[in-house]
Amino acid sequence: MENLNAIGLDVSKSKNLAEKLSDLLANYSVFYQNARGYHWNIKGEKFFELHEKFEELYNDLFEKIDEIAERILTLDQSPTHKFTDYLKISEIKESQEVNNGKKAIEEILEAFKILIVKQREILDLSGEIDDEGTNALMSDYIREQEKTVWMYSAYMNR
Repeated sequence: MENLNAIGLDVSKSKNLAEKLSDLLANYSVFYQNARGYHWNIKGEKFFELHEKFEELYNDLFEKIDEIAERILTLDQSPTHKFTDYLKISEIKESQEVNNGKKAIEEILEAFKILIVKQREILDLSGEIDDEGTNALMSDYIREQEKTVWMYSAYMNR
C-alpha cells in the first residue's frame, strides 16, 4: 500500500502516465489556440459555416484541456501551464495561416491524427495499470474524435 497513490494506483506508473498526459495537454493547448485563430480570422465563401464550426471546436478543446489537467492532478502530479513549455513539447505546431478555411481544416485533420495516436498510447498504458478513469476519458475522446475526423474529411470530399 505504500507505493499506491490516493486512488490506489502505483505511484511510479501513475507518474509515467501523467507525463504522457502532460504531453497530450501541450498538444491540446496549441491546437486550441490554433482553433481560436481559425475562428477569429476565417474569411471567404464559407465564412459563416466555418466560423461557427471553429467556435464549436475550440469550446470542445477548452473542456478537454481542463479535464486532462484535472486528470494529471488526480494522478498526484502537476500539469504544465506555461505556453513556452507547450510549444517545446507539442507535436502540433502553431498555425501560420489562419484565414484560409481549406488550410485550416487540413491542419485540424492533422492535429486530430496526432491527438488520436497519442490518446491510443495513453489508453494502452492506462489499461496496463488498471487506471479506469484515464482509460474511460481517452476512450470517449477517441470515439468522439474519430467521428469528427470523418465529418471534416467529408467536408473536404476525402
